[in-house]
Amino acid sequence: MIIPWQSLEFDTLQRLIEQFVLMEGTDYGEQESSLADKVATVLAQLRQGSAVIVYSELHESVNIVPTDRFDSSKAEMP
Repeated sequence: MIIPWQSLEFDTLQRLIEQFVLMEGTDYGEQESSLADKVATVLAQLRQGSAVIVYSELHESVNIVPTDRFDSSKAEMP
C-alpha cells in the first residue's frame, strides 16, 4: 500500500527518511554525504514523485522505493 508522504506529520516523515538512509546497503555513490543531505535528497524524490513510501502488510514494514522499481498494479491507495 502506498502511503502519501503528505499525510505524515513532519517529525514522522523525518524519522522515516532518516531510518531509510541509515539502512545498511543504501548506496549514494562514491562521494560520502551527510545525513542531512541524504534526508534532503530522499525528501526531494518523494516530492517529485520519483520515490514512494510503501507499507507492506505481509511484512508489517515501511520502505521507500523508487517509483520505477515499484509495481503499482499490486498496490492499494489508502
